[in-house]
Amino acid sequence: MGTIKSHKGKHLSYAKWGYIFLIPFFLVYCIFSLIPMLSTFYYSFFENYMSGLNQIGPNFVGLANYAKLISEGDLLKYTANTLIMWIIGFVPQIAVSLLLAAWFTNSRLRLKGQGFFKTVIYMPNLIMASAISMLFFALFANDGPINNILMDLGITSESIHFMSSTWGARGLIALMNFLMWFGNTTIILMAGMMGIDPSLCEAAEVDGATSMQIFTHITMPLLRPIMVYTLITSLIGGLQMFDLPQILTNGLGQPDRTTMTLIMYLNNHLFNKNYGMAGALSVLIFIVTGALSIVVFKTLTSEKG
Repeated sequence: MGTIKSHKGKHLSYAKWGYIFLIPFFLVYCIFSLIPMLSTFYYSFFENYMSGLNQIGPNFVGLANYAKLISEGDLLKYTANTLIMWIIGFVPQIAVSLLLAAWFTNSRLRLKGQGFFKTVIYMPNLIMASAISMLFFALFANDGPINNILMDLGITSESIHFMSSTWGARGLIALMNFLMWFGNTTIILMAGMMGIDPSLCEAAEVDGATSMQIFTHITMPLLRPIMVYTLITSLIGGLQMFDLPQILTNGLGQPDRTTMTLIMYLNNHLFNKNYGMAGALSVLIFIVTGALSIVVFKTLTSEKG
């Protein structure tokens, strides 16, 4: 495929052009990803921070930064916070996205105005996190519209302090993540479903299978690669959760740091110019993300006996 034969019997290779076209990608990757990643790993073994106006370090301290992070106990707490908020946002996200994708790709329903609805559900993904955070902050404030509506309807007798409640604040962050990303997930799942051979579903219908049986025994098994991709990318994005809780809680992770995420914790070290600790924390986040991604991949792709 990579060569052609000329009239003079010589073979001309075009495979080299493929490698030449890949050079810009590798250059960009090395400059903006690989080198910074290796630098972060290197500097994580150093003590390097500001004490007033004095610069301390860089002094080589080995694994001291890692030991300090693990011994403090905050790392596990913030990891749990991050995973909890991701899970309570991702579960309804994948459920709603599967339902919408099944509806939009079902040829028997023939839903009208599909283009309009697809555009509408994807639009929240285009809204900046700062905008949607400020919107929710105003809507769910103690004297905001949501509380006023609840009191006018007689559902509550006094304002609900959403921001002061652990599960209230976590629920708002999860809800914002759901609204921002379910449209994107729906489009991805629709692409996977449209790649399934329609003749398989038609044959199942002829054999008397119901819509639910077709979905569970044909659609879902064939959709597994897309589901694995969606789950892993969502997990990686969830562990990198930062902008929504940062803005909603003003970077404090209130109440009582129950909405403090791993990247917010990392940002605090960077803000305090504790670069050695920040580097060590970045490496630990990388390890946690990689380990969880491998577990999810192995679990979902392993063949059941």
